[in-house]
Amino acid sequence: MATDPLSSIVSPLQREQIIPDVLPETLAFTPSVLFSVVYPNGAEVNLGNYMTVEETQDEPEIRFAALNGPWDDSAGEVSYTLAMLDPDAPSRSEPTYRSFRHWVITGLKSPPLTANSADALNALKTHPSVTPYRPPGPRPNSGLHRYTFLLFQEPASVQPFTVPQGAPEYGAALEERRSWNPVAFADQHGLKLVGASYFLVSAPEVAPE
Repeated sequence: MATDPLSSIVSPLQREQIIPDVLPETLAFTPSVLFSVVYPNGAEVNLGNYMTVEETQDEPEIRFAALNGPWDDSAGEVSYTLAMLDPDAPSRSEPTYRSFRHWVITGLKSPPLTANSADALNALKTHPSVTPYRPPGPRPNSGLHRYTFLLFQEPASVQPFTVPQGAPEYGAALEERRSWNPVAFADQHGLKLVGASYFLVSAPEVAPE
């Protein structure tokens, strides 16, 4: 009997201490959506793999896995918000700015049923990013960084979910991205955490002068 891929998500998050550093242990998180993050150069986030700053410069695509065969008609009605953050800002040993918000995008939807090409597997980005994508840029000698993706299911509504104008998530400047709490953000907007992934980047090591 094959292992349910969703059941194997929480253990790596605990091993790398994303639970509890990003997601508190008191949060009842049961993954229900499997997704992948694929960069334009083909580099793919694989739940804890090592990647480079160079590989992750451009905004990636999100792909939802159809675990039970083709998407059914109701799948297209569900929309998602994705957040990317770094809890190790400026470093894991001194996370003064935990968490640094790298990207927030709302309105992600599963591809149409007719999708049959690789590009068509990508989730539909129905809204512009709330927080524009900012690639990893760890400070020299700051060690290992855990770049974390959190996928939230948006509340069902006649009107598409949007983050209200003027919300902190629209802040794109470096200083405006610091000290962001994704769990509080989700609570505020009625978002349900349904998936998570992450990759690791080693900061460059520079010899002291």
